[in-house]
Amino acid sequence: MLKRLKPIALLGLLMSIFVLSGCEYVVLDSKGPVAQIQKDLILFSIFFMLLIVVVVYLLFLFIVVRYRERKETQDYEPPEQEGSKRLETLWTVIPILIVIALAIPTVKAIYALERPPKGSEQVPPLVIHATSVDWKWIFSYPEQNIETINHLVIPEDRAILFKLTSADSMASFWIPALGGQKYAMAGMQTELYLQADAAGTYEGRNANFTGEGFTEQQFKVTSMITEEFDNWVLQTQSTASKLTREKYDQLMLQGHSPELTFSSTHLEWVNHVNDPEYALRVREKEGLLPQGTVDSTAPEGKQTPNYHSGSHK
Repeated sequence: MLKRLKPIALLGLLMSIFVLSGCEYVVLDSKGPVAQIQKDLILFSIFFMLLIVVVVYLLFLFIVVRYRERKETQDYEPPEQEGSKRLETLWTVIPILIVIALAIPTVKAIYALERPPKGSEQVPPLVIHATSVDWKWIFSYPEQNIETINHLVIPEDRAILFKLTSADSMASFWIPALGGQKYAMAGMQTELYLQADAAGTYEGRNANFTGEGFTEQQFKVTSMITEEFDNWVLQTQSTASKLTREKYDQLMLQGHSPELTFSSTHLEWVNHVNDPEYALRVREKEGLLPQGTVDSTAPEGKQTPNYHSGSHK
């Protein structure tokens, strides 16, 4: 019997180490309503599945003990049976009920995450365009006419609508404390609602491998009260330098960048949703890509890469 219980004891020991190890599980330390919805769904799924595992193991132990071979039953021959409709129905219905029990809260969560968080509908969401480029993040505030590189400033208790795209490789925008990740792709735009419940500093990153500089494609998120955010906007608009096209083209080159702030955005001359090859043209112009990588005969904003002429990192 002890040998049979050994795997269960080992499983319990491993779970104890997992829980008591002192690691910081940022995903389970939600700092916003979106992250809270996802945390609740994760915990519900884990405990529901653990319940199933416990029931299965208890049934297994019961069957092993109850129907084990004994000296007084060595000559017993069970009657021949061709099946049990009751049991077959039972073990067909139970998995269906399990799937339904997991699917209902999952579908509810998915639809809830496509809207501004509850309680923030009265205030229009703050729109921020998040553009990924190897290996940095560019954040554009079109309403405030501000652009930041590798750092993000947001007001607390207000929904943020991120409009995600990429200038080159497919990236994944992720702020673990505020919510799950979502992909950013060149020539496409995805949307993600997030919100911070309290002032603080959080970590964000690219969660999709995009080459050698991927590990350092990170950014800081500073959440502050509304008054402080408004002051930051006014101060940035009055003191930060304008973003020039030459400076922006430098950001299109592969590499890392320090935190930067500008009082204008690149949306004045390019939107990577409509012009997915802009970064490739810049790199081709700088001699970092073979000539002919981008079809220069196509209208601007509709060029397509000519992969037969060479490849790019």
